[in-house]
Amino acid sequence: MNYNWKLSEAIFTKDKGKVFSCFACGGGSTMGYKLAGFDVIGHNDIDPKMVEVYKENHNPKYSFLESITTFAKRKDLPKELYELDILDGSPPCSSFSMAGNREKDWGKEKKFREGQELQVLDTLFFDFIDLAKELQPKVVVAENVKGLLLGEAKKYVIEIYKAFDEAGYTCQHFLLDASKMGVPQRRERVFFIAMRKDLAPKFMEYVDMFTELPKLELKFNEPEIPFKEIQNNKKRKLLLNSYLKHFNNTDHTGRAKVESGNTFGFFYKAIKNLVCATITSGGYYSIENKPELLNTEELINVGSFPQDYKFTDVQPQYLIGMSVPPLMTGKIAEQIYKQWLSKI
Repeated sequence: MNYNWKLSEAIFTKDKGKVFSCFACGGGSTMGYKLAGFDVIGHNDIDPKMVEVYKENHNPKYSFLESITTFAKRKDLPKELYELDILDGSPPCSSFSMAGNREKDWGKEKKFREGQELQVLDTLFFDFIDLAKELQPKVVVAENVKGLLLGEAKKYVIEIYKAFDEAGYTCQHFLLDASKMGVPQRRERVFFIAMRKDLAPKFMEYVDMFTELPKLELKFNEPEIPFKEIQNNKKRKLLLNSYLKHFNNTDHTGRAKVESGNTFGFFYKAIKNLVCATITSGGYYSIENKPELLNTEELINVGSFPQDYKFTDVQPQYLIGMSVPPLMTGKIAEQIYKQWLSKI
């Protein structure tokens, strides 16, 4: 797997098992599973624009445009969805992000994007686990932000573990950094990986004197890819004048804090000798020596998206910022197959 690739040239063997993706966005994780040899048979998302861009690039067998809350309650799902090797999902994570209101927004109904129904974002993870309880795939993979492991949010982690247990799964979580996995982006994410209890006994190993879990090693230490390896000389947009003060006030990592009301975010310079910072859907990212924004090709490489991906009318940075980097999912999927699914 390489961060610079094309959908049209990729070889998807589809011989490692079946996957269904929830909160699929434009298909970042889907592309990772495909690169690892899995057959992604369908997806679910609440955003009509994302569903259309997903269809344009992946031509799914099954496509469901609806909230996970109603989707998890369906009793008319195709039989094939009850035969999955992996159920994948990335529940919306803004409630737990360190850039935002965090605790102040927990339990509130919000619209995640224009045209969508009101949802309590921090409960969607449990709707996803309800779907796993219904479908009973061999393995469940759920991705979320690092902020879920910090402060008061850790109480949600305890509830997530309880919900997986009640759904019939044994669960463990891993904090992984995409920059150690062949992705030119320093993006830390937590992955909850759960195995169905009836399959777990042959993989069990003591983690400590009290805890026994199915053994899964996820240790990645690939060479980091600094921004200079993906920087190009193609046309760029100029940074807005209102952000010039941040351009001139970054720390040694290229970061400057941007406050707006009760929330805050960050402005970043992409420094040649450093790995690019996490791409977010609404942040500002300039090159190091000029107040010019990263261009689309650079953003695509930073996100490990294919160069020929069709964004349709969705802004590339928005979609890439909302997505799991394909290579990140691909490396995890390879190990799940190698260590677990190939032996079941």
